[in-house]
Formats: sequence, structure tokens, C-alpha cells
Amino acid sequence: MLSDEEEREGEEREEQEEEGDGENVIKQSWSQEKNYARPYWVNIPELDDGEALPVIIFLHGNGGNARGLQRMVLNRYPKVASQSITVFPEGYRESWNIVSERSKADDRAFVEAIIRELAERDDVKKNDFTIIGISNGAALVNQIAIETELPNIKNYISAVSPLNGFQYDGKNFKSRGEENDYEEVAKPLVGKRLLNISGTNDPLVPYRGGPSKAIPAKGGKLPFVDAEESIFLWAKQMGYGGKKLSKPSKVNGKIDIFSYLDGDVVHFKVNEHGHNATQALSQELLLEFLKGE
Repeated sequence: MLSDEEEREGEEREEQEEEGDGENVIKQSWSQEKNYARPYWVNIPELDDGEALPVIIFLHGNGGNARGLQRMVLNRYPKVASQSITVFPEGYRESWNIVSERSKADDRAFVEAIIRELAERDDVKKNDFTIIGISNGAALVNQIAIETELPNIKNYISAVSPLNGFQYDGKNFKSRGEENDYEEVAKPLVGKRLLNISGTNDPLVPYRGGPSKAIPAKGGKLPFVDAEESIFLWAKQMGYGGKKLSKPSKVNGKIDIFSYLDGDVVHFKVNEHGHNATQALSQELLLEFLKGE
């Protein structure tokens, strides 16, 4: 018979265990699992001088997995991987717990546990963490930016998922809550840098906002905030006091770039792209944002 402590849904027991070959686990308990070992993979570049490095955490999309994203990132962004410690957590049941996904785990706590563990390393720049997410992973990036109190995270990058209508209700940012009710008003930490990438022809996450045609939510389909409005809301949260940009700050090929706060809060409007708009994030553009240039 389980004790009251074991039966408590959402209870979390975190434990770091190294398993070799770059694989580590955090143990968590929640309504679906007890003392479950959640894996993540770490790549550390070989450097001669032993300098401390920034950390980039990559979150896969729904139906994806950590190792697949790891292969893609190391192939597509070799220079990024040579200059940073790259980390690839695995979502439970190939998903992250946002609104009505398969995972009911406390995924913010999972990512935060990874950050706390890595921040103790001598080869890590403790306040230079970046979290990059794709689709469902980007939704988790937004939720972490909304809720976390950790000071270590410097950059948030969300690909093909601006704020959804549960995370921002038209007036306030909202915390997920233990039952995914999104009722509590949240006050995101300020002084953070954000980049969003969205495609104008995305059939899954509508660029101009409104309900998705496919992503489920309580009472129907998941609603999204207009992508340009979403980045404006983040800019205001980070201290921007001006008007919403009606025209791009500059254009790079098919990308209209909307830049606030001297490039600290940026939106890439990727024309003629759909849910594959992440492809527009070249290594050069990623490094440019990360370096604040």
C-alpha cells in the first residue's frame, strides 16, 4: 500500500544520476509515474583552456525525442555546439505538459533541476543559460519564461509557438497550475532576452492567432496569440514602453525581423513557411542573437 506521500499527485523527487556517454537522469514522481528516471543528454565540447561555457538546452516538439534533436542540432549548428554545452532533455511520452498534452509531468521542474545541476559545474557560465524549443517544446519555453524564478536563464527562443491563450488570457500571463487550470496570474522575471520564430503559412499554429486546427485543448482546440502581438507582450514585460511595431525593423531574405529593446526581444516573421519555419534559423542568425549583436 502506498503512503500518503507516494500518492500525492505531482510530487516530485529529483535525483541526478550519471549513466555515462553523456546521458543523465532526473527522477520525478507525478500522477502518471513514481520515481521515474527522466533522461537528458549533455554534449561538452573539448577545449584546451578549460574556460567556462554557456549552456543551451534544446526541447524537442511533440512526437519528437531528445536523441533525434541532438543529431539534428550537432549537424546543423556545429559552431554553436563547439562554443556551448548543449543539452537535450526527453519529454515524457514524446510530449511536454502544456494544456492537454500526453505528459502530465512537471516539466518546468524537470528543466529547472537540470539547470541547477549544471550550474554547479566549474566549466559552466552560471548565468548564461539559453532554452530553445520547437513547437510543443517552444510552448514549454514560454511557460518556463512565465513561471521560473531561477536567475540563470538569459535567453529564451521559441520556434513555431508564440504564447497560447492559456498562457496569456488577454490581460495577464498565467501559471500552469497543478491541474493545468492556468488561473494564477504570473509575473515573469524581467531583464531576459527572447526570440520567436513563426511561419506565416503555419496550418497548425495560426500566425495571426486564433484556434489551432489540430492541437487539442480543454473545450476544443488550443488558441494562440497573434505572433507579432505575442512578441510585443514580451517586449512590454521586459520594459519596452513604445508602440507595437507595424513594420519590420529589417528584412533578411524571407524573414521580416521585428526588434525591440535593441535586439533583446525579437520576432522572426518567416514568410512562405509553415510549421517548418525553424529552418529559417540559420547558424549565423542564431549566433547573432545569442551574442547580442
